[in-house]
Parts: sequence; structure tokens; C-alpha cells
Amino acid sequence: MQEDSRIPVVFGQQPGPEDAALVEEGVAAPAAGYALRFAVSRSGHGVGCICCVARSPAAEALAQLFRARATGAAPYFSRVVVFASAAGEAALRAALAQDALAQARYRALGEPL
Repeated sequence: MQEDSRIPVVFGQQPGPEDAALVEEGVAAPAAGYALRFAVSRSGHGVGCICCVARSPAAEALAQLFRARATGAAPYFSRVVVFASAAGEAALRAALAQDALAQARYRALGEPL
């Protein structure tokens, strides 16, 4: 069995002591633990289309979270728990599927190895 060293991302679960939270603006954050907020793009185009932005806000949030972990600005975390609306969840899933850096660092839990 192959081991996947990418950080798992889960949606709508309770965070544990070694989790970080990625929280959409306007959605309640967990009471404890490290959390980073992100905003969903409201453009008329697709989520993070190349004509508007180089990377989507969701992909940028994932990059910022990874950078904070790597530099020690955030405590070490072994999983990311997402708190988001349906649009926010879709934006993050799109970033995980389409952004090369997000794909290299993270995987949606349940995604095949």
C-alpha cells in the first residue's frame, strides 16, 4: 500500500488538537485551535479562471496555511478542517483538483492515493 504524505483536507468535521481550520468569511470559526479565514471569489467567471486571477482565493488560502505551518507562524497540524458554505466548499474542492501547488501539498480526505 502506498503512503500519501499530503495533508488531508476534510469538510465540516470537528477539528482535533492537531488540526488547522480553514474558515470562509462569514462562517463561524471553531472556538479553539489555529484558524485561517478565506473569501470566495464573487466574479462572474468560473472559480479562479485564468483571465481574472493567477490563482483562486481558495488556492491562495491553502498556500498561506501551508506557509504558516512551514515557517512556524502556525502550530504544526496534520489535517485541515474546512468550515464553509456550499460555494466555499466548491471553491476549495476546485483548488484541490486544479491548482498544482495545492495538489502537491493537500488531498481531500477520501481521495484515492
